[in-house]
Amino acid sequence: MIMKESLKYKIILASNSPRRRELLAGLGLDFEVRVLPGIDESYPSELQCEEIPLFISREKADAYAATLAPDELLITADTIVWLDGQVLEKPVDEDDACRMLHELSGHTHQVFTGVTLTTTERQVSFACRSDVTFCTLSDDEIRYYVDHYHPLDKAGAYGVQEWIGYVGVERIEGSFFNVVGLPVQRLYQSLKQNFNI
Repeated sequence: MIMKESLKYKIILASNSPRRRELLAGLGLDFEVRVLPGIDESYPSELQCEEIPLFISREKADAYAATLAPDELLITADTIVWLDGQVLEKPVDEDDACRMLHELSGHTHQVFTGVTLTTTERQVSFACRSDVTFCTLSDDEIRYYVDHYHPLDKAGAYGVQEWIGYVGVERIEGSFFNVVGLPVQRLYQSLKQNFNI
């Protein structure tokens, strides 16, 4: 447990994601959620793999820069699913979600999360990679998941902590929590090493 007296900064999580909130809470840290609407999450087309979420996490941090007080530390993050040289973003509808899951079925893909920690004095960024292998999923399994879990808010159209992860994920190499959306072990280490938390 991290003692509250040791916290030099008030921690701000800039995310609407309930999964990221749960994961950060698991570190035993007090934090506040602060969300600005309409942040641009586009990125240059030449970026590859972990460069994409790193770029977006820094862009998010820049959008919050003017709101930060000297005693605040901002956490911004972005997660992408990367399959065969392309990004699988959030599906536009249920048919798109089914298409993505068919592409992931029977293959190994990468999940990259970029995290940026920002104060008024400094900024530190890192990326984390996990390799996720899916078994071959049937049409019925894919349709059941999409109909019952509606994964339209999730990169790659799936949440590893949901039913599809239970029945479909054969293997994860790397951080499980990174696949959920926040590599909390790396985050904890970075807070310790770079901000004395």
